[in-house]
Amino acid sequence: MTNIPETGRNSRVQIRLVVIQVLVLSLLLTLGGRLWYLQIREGAAYAKEASGNHVQQVVQPAVRGSILDARGVALADNETRLVVSASRTDLLKMKDDGKDVLAKLAKVLGMTPKEVQEKVRLCDAKTPQPCWNGSPYQPIPITDEATAKQALQIRERAEDFPGITAEPEAVRRYPSPGKANTAQVLGYLSPVTDEEIKKAQNTNSPYLRSDQVGRSGLERQYDKALRGKAGVTRYEVDNLGRVIGQAEADPAHPGDNLVTSIDSRVQRIAEYQLNEAMKEARKQHDRNTGTNYKADSGAVVVMEAKTGRVVAMASNPSYDPNAWVGGISAKDYTRLTGKSSNYPLLNRAIQGQSAPGSIFKVIPTAAAVNAGYSFNGPYQCSSSYSIGGQVFKNFESQSHGPISLGRALEVSCDTVFYRLSHEEWKRDGGTKPKKNANDWFYKTAHQFGLGKETGIDLPNEVTGRVPDRQWKLDYWKANKDAWCRTGKRNGSYAEKIAYENCLEGNRLRAGDSVNYSIGQGDTLVTPIQMATVYSAISNGGTLYNPSVGKAVISADGKTVTPIKPESHGKLPMTQKTRDEIDEALAGVATRGTAAWRFGGWPQDKIPMHAKTGTAEVYGKQTTSWFATYTKDYSIVMTISQGGTGSGASGPAVRNIYNALYGVSEDGAIDPAKALLPTPQKALPKVKTDGTISSPKVSKDPAKDQKPDKKDPNAPDPLQPATAAPPTPENRDTRRRRRRGSRRLPA
Repeated sequence: MTNIPETGRNSRVQIRLVVIQVLVLSLLLTLGGRLWYLQIREGAAYAKEASGNHVQQVVQPAVRGSILDARGVALADNETRLVVSASRTDLLKMKDDGKDVLAKLAKVLGMTPKEVQEKVRLCDAKTPQPCWNGSPYQPIPITDEATAKQALQIRERAEDFPGITAEPEAVRRYPSPGKANTAQVLGYLSPVTDEEIKKAQNTNSPYLRSDQVGRSGLERQYDKALRGKAGVTRYEVDNLGRVIGQAEADPAHPGDNLVTSIDSRVQRIAEYQLNEAMKEARKQHDRNTGTNYKADSGAVVVMEAKTGRVVAMASNPSYDPNAWVGGISAKDYTRLTGKSSNYPLLNRAIQGQSAPGSIFKVIPTAAAVNAGYSFNGPYQCSSSYSIGGQVFKNFESQSHGPISLGRALEVSCDTVFYRLSHEEWKRDGGTKPKKNANDWFYKTAHQFGLGKETGIDLPNEVTGRVPDRQWKLDYWKANKDAWCRTGKRNGSYAEKIAYENCLEGNRLRAGDSVNYSIGQGDTLVTPIQMATVYSAISNGGTLYNPSVGKAVISADGKTVTPIKPESHGKLPMTQKTRDEIDEALAGVATRGTAAWRFGGWPQDKIPMHAKTGTAEVYGKQTTSWFATYTKDYSIVMTISQGGTGSGASGPAVRNIYNALYGVSEDGAIDPAKALLPTPQKALPKVKTDGTISSPKVSKDPAKDQKPDKKDPNAPDPLQPATAAPPTPENRDTRRRRRRGSRRLPA
């Protein structure tokens, strides 16, 4: 056995002790550094977080502000209902995930267990409605129509219904005053989502998990003002959840009230007349298809000409916004979103776009004058016009001889506009445009505000389309591959068009220009755009941003914030040209294509101006357009697959004017019967207790109009117009049929 010297053994022991000391010291330094970081560097943050673990919040929802019409009548308000809700968090703590409790609840509420279970499941990409798209930590409403007896059963037997509450709550209500639905304008509410809460955390208007937010219409546009601020009381609790004190409390602030420019009486009449016009159109025979017109959708806008404020806006088909209150059922959701319902959630006044037909002609008229052509002409209104062997016939193949642009508007002479647009197309270089082509017809349309949003205070407005050279190029690039795949030189009509577009779809051809000049081809507009254009012609040339909101008034009535009309430009024409177009449009109503609809109208007292339009749509029946204005209002109506302009929409528009001004069919004016002879100016008063001064509204809107004592047999402006006798406007159908294809060669 080898003997290790004593000195060597001591040396190794010392080394080991040093290593151990270094390790201990390192651990102490690490621990000390960590303690410093937690207690000093991040101490405040962790202290706050730890404190939060012992604070519970109780939320008192704010009462949402009302949406009022111009006279103070509530279009959307609140009512107290008994709401039965379920805590999903509490249900998931149970062994069966709360299925037994929900089954008992279904029996009390008169629902099936499946209906109740569907209410509390969370929405995702695979889960159909009904489902809960709000926060999973928020009480989920099962029904907002519980009876007092049902609520009492749940509360008295709380041990049988853990996680279930039955409380009175303020619930949104859409009362439809006088049967004025106003659905697409108002919109609807649904619960806030976790994603929205996260996005709004660092904003001036953060969401709480109990919030309901606007999803469309005014409810969405003015959500921040209407929503108010929920009250939050924070309680300090111990580890067992017992309250040991109140930390702080933020009181609830009710939402502001929104006063709109909508008049519920006019709104009801606009909705009724649009619906009746569509029903009447479905009775009329379409000679082109051999069937009756489908009249599957439509829209009408009534606008103050001098301000751009919307007095009425109707879209058909429509829906009941109350269907969304308390969570929408699977049946209602399918009905509102299915193809068979034709998408009633769409507001076709701002989201429905189609070719405008002849109501567009005021724009090429202004463009021609801007390009240097004389308004007075004369221009040859021949029976037909030929380009490259393609013959386009005029109105009933009728020739009006040399006429002015004003007369061309009155009789809606297409060949005048064909010639002007074709001539300008050639001046600009045709299919090989000059470097700085004037493109007057397209430039003027942009200056009229087409091809972009009008700026109305409603969400999801669409732009329409001005098919100029840049659009042609962009559209060709996006669709070239598909056209080249499907196009055939000798195939069907659609295949031939695809073949042509594949080869030269990037070029602005003569046919494109001619189609465009009469509001056909690839041109798309919305009713709100055309109402804005015709309002501007009425008021002298100012293009106003259409608006529905008129003022925001605080819940106590002390603070009033007016929403003033704003302009986005002027019409691109001189005052002289405006006056000439104005006179021509008056002629349309007195001796032109709309005269048969305004027989007996008091033109000397309330000058009427109008333009009819019948637009062709490939694969569908013609679209009816009717654009009008007086010194006070512009009204534009359109009916998809509805037939001719004045034929389908004319009577309804006339009836709306009759109601506004109190005009009978023989032209007599009864001021007592007029609903709104001049636009509403004064705002309704909101009292300090939150109540609103507003007139009473009858359930039957016809009662809002006083009977005509002078003529008890005068027609009710709410009733559909009688069938019109054959007149020159009926020839419009034959005119379109004889015109032939609009696709022209270069």
